[in-house]
Parts: sequence; C-alpha cells; structure tokens
Amino acid sequence: MDIIRKIEQEQLKEDVAPFNVGDSVKVHCRVREGEKERIQIFTGLVIAMGGSGLNRAFTVRKISYGEGVERVFPIHSPRIAKIEVASRGKVRRAKLHYLRERVGKRALQVKNADRR
Repeated sequence: MDIIRKIEQEQLKEDVAPFNVGDSVKVHCRVREGEKERIQIFTGLVIAMGGSGLNRAFTVRKISYGEGVERVFPIHSPRIAKIEVASRGKVRRAKLHYLRERVGKRALQVKNADRR
C-alpha cells in the first residue's frame, strides 16, 4: 500500500491555488488539435468538489448562450495548466446543484465573501 501512496504523491500537483465551492474560477485547459496544442480558458462557478488525493475533482458551471454548461475537472490532471480564482463566494452548502434550476443572472449569483 505504501508503494501506491508514494506513486500518487509523485503525481500530485504542488502549485494548485486554494479555492472552494462558490468561487468563480478561470480554468486554463490544454487543448490538443492535431499537432498543435493551445490553452483554452473555461470560466465559471465551482458548484461541487469531490474525491480525495489524486482523484480530487471539481465541477464548474457557466451559462453559454443561454444554456447551462458544466465540466468536471480533475485537479491534478496534466491537461490543466492553471486555476485562477476570479472572485470568492460565500455559500452555506457543499454542493450547489440548486443553481441548475435557476435561469439568467440568478443562476450565477452567489454572495460575496466580504458581505455579512
């Protein structure tokens, strides 16, 4: 079992920005098209986090042309170049799946961390 943990520790990323559910993030993804590779930014709200260790993942939701789009990203994936926190949010839930039923601007509104 120690061999597996040692291999997993080598695969973990060191420079992951601390973020939580409710934060707006910009995920810089590496996209491969043929021989070329470019970085594509996926900006949205973190609605869920799960897993542990190497299997840790988070779900980002955004509204694109009036349609809700969700993507699940493994945190320690080599396809993710970096994660930027655009703004912090203050939420009282671990999972924000209730935002899926909301429409328009209300679907992205989460209270700011500075407000009380």
